[in-house]
Amino acid sequence: QVQLVESGGGLVQAGGTLRLACAASGEIFTISTMAWYRQAPGKQRELVASIDTGGFTNYADSVKGRFTISRDDAKNTAFLQMNSLKPEDTALYYCNNLHRPWLWGQGTQVTVSS
Repeated sequence: QVQLVESGGGLVQAGGTLRLACAASGEIFTISTMAWYRQAPGKQRELVASIDTGGFTNYADSVKGRFTISRDDAKNTAFLQMNSLKPEDTALYYCNNLHRPWLWGQGTQVTVSS
C-alpha cells in the first residue's frame, strides 16, 4: 500500500506564498497522475490541481494563475507552489493518485489570514 505524507503547510497572511510537498512510498508514483485536493471546514473535498506522467497539468478555476503543481519522479514527490494566497484558500490540503486513489494521508493545514 502506498503511503502519502504531505508537508509544508502553515499560517500566512493574504498575498503570501507556501510550497507544499507530498512524498509517496513506492515506485508506482512514477506511473501515476498525481493530484492535490483541499477540504475546508464544513465543505466537501475539492480537486485543486493534477499533473500526469508527461507533465500535463490541470487546475481548478479558483487557483489558476496562482498555484503551480509539479513533480519530481526521482524523489517520488509532488509539489504545490501556492502564490498570492487568499483567505478562501484556507483548508486541509491532501495529495493522492487522481485515477486510482490510495489510502489518504493526514494532509497539511494551510491557513491564510486576512
